[in-house]
Amino acid sequence: MTGEGHEPRTPEPGSFAVDTRDGRVGRVMGNVGPYVQLRAPGGGPEWECPPESVRPAPLGEVLRAKVREVNREGRLP
Repeated sequence: MTGEGHEPRTPEPGSFAVDTRDGRVGRVMGNVGPYVQLRAPGGGPEWECPPESVRPAPLGEVLRAKVREVNREGRLP
């Protein structure tokens, strides 16, 4: 055992993650200092999240977030 399991793993840029502080789903844009930069699936401003408050987003959560964004913008297919 390497002992590396104690550090949170930051999701890769381009993947989706959940900000566990408020449940928002965002695309990982990268890192700025110690923070992970996230952006909503439909675009908009980025927000910063401490790495210990980020977890990979399951596909179902990503799809729900995308549908909410489309509905909010009134662009139903």
